[in-house]
Amino acid sequence: MELFATKNFGKPEALTIAGYKALGGFQGLDKALAMPQQAVIDEVKKASLRGRGGAGFPAGVKWGFLPKDNPKPRYLAVNADEGEPGTFKDRLLMEGDPFGFLEGTVISSYALNVHHAYVYVRGEFFKARRIVQDAVDALYKEGLLGKSVCGSGYELDVTVHPGAGAYICGEETALLESLEGKRGEPRIKPPFPAVVGAFGCPTIINNVETLAYVPWILAKGADWFAGYGIAGEGGPKLFCMSGDVKRPGLYELHSGANLRELIYEHCGGIVGDKKLLAVIPGGASSAPLTVDEIDVGMDFETLKKKGTMLGSAATMVIAEGRCVVKILARTLKFFHHESCGQCTPCREGTGWLHRLMERLEHGGEPDVIRKDMGLLFGICDNMVGNTICVLADAAVMPTKGFVNKFRGVFEAHMDGRGCPLHRDAQGHP
Repeated sequence: MELFATKNFGKPEALTIAGYKALGGFQGLDKALAMPQQAVIDEVKKASLRGRGGAGFPAGVKWGFLPKDNPKPRYLAVNADEGEPGTFKDRLLMEGDPFGFLEGTVISSYALNVHHAYVYVRGEFFKARRIVQDAVDALYKEGLLGKSVCGSGYELDVTVHPGAGAYICGEETALLESLEGKRGEPRIKPPFPAVVGAFGCPTIINNVETLAYVPWILAKGADWFAGYGIAGEGGPKLFCMSGDVKRPGLYELHSGANLRELIYEHCGGIVGDKKLLAVIPGGASSAPLTVDEIDVGMDFETLKKKGTMLGSAATMVIAEGRCVVKILARTLKFFHHESCGQCTPCREGTGWLHRLMERLEHGGEPDVIRKDMGLLFGICDNMVGNTICVLADAAVMPTKGFVNKFRGVFEAHMDGRGCPLHRDAQGHP
């Protein structure tokens, strides 16, 4: 498939305005500025561009939630706080083609009548933030930002803001709290950010990848973009492939690409030609798929029907010989560490689940372990839907998924001797 969002990767000239223009950049912006603002929104709606940050909400529909009669300023916040384990697409977009998503930021801001956009970059992404800041400075210098974008009379300022170094700040309302200089904790919704967002003003929050495809929609048309996907989910899509595959990396394919083809054709199969055990399709928050479930389209609705999710398309491949209990224990350690602590079911529940899996993996009193496992799903049920944001749900989904699909492996750990894979020939830990 022809490359689009990733076509400039590895090209040093893409890091300069002149080079980006020579590579075909700013065609979408030129077309957008010649259109009425509502026409740009309609084109994005028609393209069926779904948000690429995890939730998959249609971008054009989301834009339509801005109140038309609110006299306050409007803001666009670019969510570049990429923290989901297994996800690396946004960092590579910022480092390899910063003008691509920034062009999308300008087009989107124009369409929404926004005059100040914020790019909230994950705190640990020092290189990405420097590259993005250099690109923003260059846009100001060339008149592509500021008082009159491209001489159109449309005014736009862009501020690059360093993140707070926390996973929770990728949640849109926690991002807004951090942007305002407060502790990064999710807000109760409603009101939603489109009504009461940054600094109490209407705000749209879009992911880096989402905005990177906006210029292509304007340059080539909504019908073209929709044709690269499936019904209701248009366009090319970035897939972060990692784990036990021969060629891990970032792959740009059409929305709805087949998972088996991704693994065995594009990624070259499993390392050491081992058998496949499981696949985590959408980041650590998603439930796993077994080897019998990988003939599936990688799109939001299809994976939802399978009891999992596409999320940020961070696809982690697990070969036979790996311990799923150990994988789950590490996943739950992450969620326990990254919980902001605001909600009791999340703060206590993630810690409880993590400690339970650690005992199961490393061994302990068998009666205690069996009692713990008897409480497992009850803990999960008391976490889901009882918190301000979905971090608790994100810990529960892989927990239930792994236990339900690999129950035998978990039962083999319940004798108190720890992981069977770590025992000697006599069965001792």
